[in-house]
Amino acid sequence: MYKFFRNILFQFPTETVHHLSMSGLQFVCATGVGKSVIRKQCQPQSARLTKTVFGLSFTNPVGLAAGFDKNASYLSELEALGFGAVEIGTVTPLAQDGNPTPRLFRLPTDQALINRMGFNNDGVKEIAVRLANWRNKNRHTKMLIGGNIGKNKVTPNEDAYKDYDICFRALYPYVDYFVVNVSSPNTPGLRALQEKESLRKILSHLQTINAQLNSNKPILLKIAPDLSTHEIDDVIDLALEIKLDGLVATNTTISREGLQTPKEKVEAIGAGGLSGKPVQQRSTEVVRYLTSKLEGKIPVIASGGIFNGQDAKEKLDAGASLVQVWTGFIYEGPGIVKKICDYLEKH
Repeated sequence: MYKFFRNILFQFPTETVHHLSMSGLQFVCATGVGKSVIRKQCQPQSARLTKTVFGLSFTNPVGLAAGFDKNASYLSELEALGFGAVEIGTVTPLAQDGNPTPRLFRLPTDQALINRMGFNNDGVKEIAVRLANWRNKNRHTKMLIGGNIGKNKVTPNEDAYKDYDICFRALYPYVDYFVVNVSSPNTPGLRALQEKESLRKILSHLQTINAQLNSNKPILLKIAPDLSTHEIDDVIDLALEIKLDGLVATNTTISREGLQTPKEKVEAIGAGGLSGKPVQQRSTEVVRYLTSKLEGKIPVIASGGIFNGQDAKEKLDAGASLVQVWTGFIYEGPGIVKKICDYLEKH
């Protein structure tokens, strides 16, 4: 059924369809009956997939990666779809419009997306208020919320740690864990912050703040799939040194290798991060490398090319503790969490 609707939706601009689809889901979930029907159809029924990772209990290992619900606008609807966790953001201190539209493109032949959103979001103050209101109305929720934080485009890299500080403090009361995003290719110069000393400055600062607050919140780092082995080794060394709670592997790639979509179309789209099936293999390679080196000392969340249960199992077999979907959600539809969980329960 979803494939029929997807064929229609894919005739319209990608970002417009995203907002219309989620508004439609909000409308259905606004009534108790509608939300109950969605839950029955989409939520995994088994409690056997509950996992405790970095001290938090996940009802199932399937989360939604950052970038889908940037402004914490659809948490109730995403909870109804069965996600064990939803990562909001990327959130920046000040609201920003992001890059000019169009900035989100489908490559159906490759089951992929290219995005150059540019950290468009409402700013941390407004998002914190929205989260506080949602928490007050949903005190018994079991869905965990991750806060993916970044820097504003206008902030120089040498002052980036200040932006992460602001976001961390503002979101601290309302999220269950944090993910530091220095790996998006769509903010100029951001990936330079993946260099070891730049990372140390940001992460050590956040760890210091974390130790001063009431209860420590897990801090994770999201890395790009384009890092060299040497660069990944630097991340591992630093993660162990400053006692990071976890890593997320991986973000989107700037590579365009191996695409079936005509080269002229890809070049016409231009810059942006590629996600979906083309990044699946590289993401798994990075996950496997990380987990082999970390030897269970730091858990890894896998993200990249997960469309079904087999894809999720591939990541878990590579050593990941949890998985996240994003592009797979767009292509497979609202039943993706249940389908993945049903498969994992049987295998």
